[in-house]
Amino acid sequence: MPELPDITVYLEALAPRVLDHPLLGLRITSPFVLRSVEPAPSELVGRRVTRLDRMGKRIVFGFEGELFLVLHLMIAGRLKWLEPAAPVPRKVGLAAWDFAHGTLVLTEAGARRRASIYLVRGEQALEDHARGGLEVLESSLAEFTEALKRENHTLKRSLTDPRLFSGIGNAYSDEILHRARLSPVRLTRQLTDPEIATLHRATRDVLTEWIDRLRRETGGGFPAKVTAFREGMAVHGRFGKPCPVCDAPVQRIRYASNETNYCATCQTGGRLLADRSLSRLLKEDWPRSLEEMDELRRK
Repeated sequence: MPELPDITVYLEALAPRVLDHPLLGLRITSPFVLRSVEPAPSELVGRRVTRLDRMGKRIVFGFEGELFLVLHLMIAGRLKWLEPAAPVPRKVGLAAWDFAHGTLVLTEAGARRRASIYLVRGEQALEDHARGGLEVLESSLAEFTEALKRENHTLKRSLTDPRLFSGIGNAYSDEILHRARLSPVRLTRQLTDPEIATLHRATRDVLTEWIDRLRRETGGGFPAKVTAFREGMAVHGRFGKPCPVCDAPVQRIRYASNETNYCATCQTGGRLLADRSLSRLLKEDWPRSLEEMDELRRK
């Protein structure tokens, strides 16, 4: 799922292409992507784009007359900038925004249609879409501490909770926790003040570094390879590969359609966190450390 760094770079690429330009047409090619009908899509046509904002992991287009389009890309939604009046791809295309000088196309890979577009009238109605999470790059340590301790959850769950922190998802939470050398299953209210300060610094540093890196990769073009698995990440999507800090193999916890990646040596004192599916299979034979894992593999 595109997260804060990806959405930031999308917005920076969109700004010179759509800001102050009138929308000539909005083509909705999938009936499932449009989640609201007031205002009607036709009301946006002919109005200039006056604002572009990030709301968590959503992109907000503001139009003249206080009309807004809120776009959530979810896991597989992606944006492409194509030539004027470009056709919408048949299998993966969901919608297109037509401008005189180009077309913005929304696509979504896979059979499930989870990306969404909401059309909104008025600032107050727009605020109803806000989740309230803290903007970490603009936060003080005290604000970060308050948000982190508001509920007693695991660090992984808290960092990815949009009500607590804005724009952080599965990928960058893995990178943040690895940078901070903290276990993803550590409870938030167990953290010491120095650990919270380390986590705050790691969160800001990781997000800033990846924004800068994605800007360099994009240059003056439009983001073409938006993915959760990027070369240069320390642990996310790197199960079994060596940790860049200690060379120990990266571990994972799998649940539903997501997984958490971590380094046992750097983050959990060498202890392996139980993977639900493997724990059920191995039961009492589940290895508790990297050493036990190596012994199990040698049998």
